[in-house]
Amino acid sequence: MMGKVFLEVMNFLIEIIHKERLRIAEHRTLQRSSELNAILEQFRRAVAETNGSKDALNSISDETLKLLKELTSRKSLQVPNIYYHLPHLLKNEGSLRPSVQIGLGRTGVSIVMGIPTVKRKVRSYLTETLHSLIDKLSPEEKLDCVMVVFIGETDLDYVNGVVASLEKEFSAEISSGLVEVIAPPASYYPDLTNLKETFGDSKERVRWRTKQNLDYCFLMMYAQKKGVYYIQLEDDIVVKQNYFSTIKNFALQLSSEDWMILEFSQLGFIGKMFQSPDITLIVEFIFMFYKEKPIDWLLDHILWVKVCNPEKDADKDFLKPLLHKIHMNPPAEVSTTLKVYQGHALEKAYMGEDFFWAVTPIAGDYILFKFDKPVNIERYLFHSGNPEHPGDIFINTTIEVLPFKSEDLVLSKETKEKRLEDGYFRIGKFENGIAEGTVDPSLNPIAAVRLLVIQNSSVWAILNEVHIKKLPN
Repeated sequence: MMGKVFLEVMNFLIEIIHKERLRIAEHRTLQRSSELNAILEQFRRAVAETNGSKDALNSISDETLKLLKELTSRKSLQVPNIYYHLPHLLKNEGSLRPSVQIGLGRTGVSIVMGIPTVKRKVRSYLTETLHSLIDKLSPEEKLDCVMVVFIGETDLDYVNGVVASLEKEFSAEISSGLVEVIAPPASYYPDLTNLKETFGDSKERVRWRTKQNLDYCFLMMYAQKKGVYYIQLEDDIVVKQNYFSTIKNFALQLSSEDWMILEFSQLGFIGKMFQSPDITLIVEFIFMFYKEKPIDWLLDHILWVKVCNPEKDADKDFLKPLLHKIHMNPPAEVSTTLKVYQGHALEKAYMGEDFFWAVTPIAGDYILFKFDKPVNIERYLFHSGNPEHPGDIFINTTIEVLPFKSEDLVLSKETKEKRLEDGYFRIGKFENGIAEGTVDPSLNPIAAVRLLVIQNSSVWAILNEVHIKKLPN
């Protein structure tokens, strides 16, 4: 009898706790839990004193009954939490639980590597990426990290196919705890069909970047308690030798410093490392604005709010680096297929008055400088990104020139091989955000210079320096 009464009491209390957790934030729940523990203790004493009789509930003090009544009826201020920003999660208890979870659940490591992957139209480089990450680790380092592969798809047939492939290719690494694989449930995602189009992005692009923000959050929440640091990677990267020790040692050198983000790559969100306790703040911030802006922009905002001190920094504006560089370029008509952001026009960049800022380049986009008169060019320099947005750089973009004279050119075999079908010659490309080089004198004079994007980019692009240097007369 005593056990039955105690069970009824416990069920009653669990129901109260469940309701409270859905209504208020964690710190309020902790406060209520303390009060409920006091009530539970009263129940235990009452049951013990009455030897489990039905009169146990009648033995509870008036003070305890009053507290219980207050707990179930009081109307506190509503504290925002994850459910405030994603209310659909309340409809399914498993919304924040991986639909697929493979691995040993390793914890206590120095670095957790998050590797999101999605279904690609052409092919996936996930296997090559994992081999690159794993093969460059020493046996000791393999015990001090965990790689979490996040499959950002809800099609379980596809997810299970990826899992089967990874289990076959990396069975030893999964069995040892080095590699884990997770996928989110379909109920984790809200309706993404009616999103507001912003920054000139297409409806599909807005949906893609919104889902990407949610993917990052799920992955970071899962990884947070596994290690000291979390670093964001992607599924199409190649790492350098000793990358793990370099990253870890650099972070340890800053253990006495107050830092929030360490950047090991300038490309978007790739290579950004956080301390695990800071992930809570970062995820909360992303959840607040996940529909508004891309992830790298949200990170910029977090840093500004968390790290910058407007009052102290107000008098230091004169130290702010110039966001564009000025050169006297040959007179030209400039044009582009890229979508310009907030008036940062190409014409101004060419004149040295501002930097050029464009929304996510795609294959086939170009920038064209068509000279008023043919120009004998000695060398060129195009610098992308700037101190405020170092990750907004041109990648997979070539430099091409159009000779004024298409006939009677005396060219070397090497130069002839650079000729394209439309008469342009491909003479260079962007590397690490910079394109620079000389022009073969045999191609002069030049009628036009073209920057051509040959592959879709995942980041926006800034051109902060344009220098087309003429040959001296």
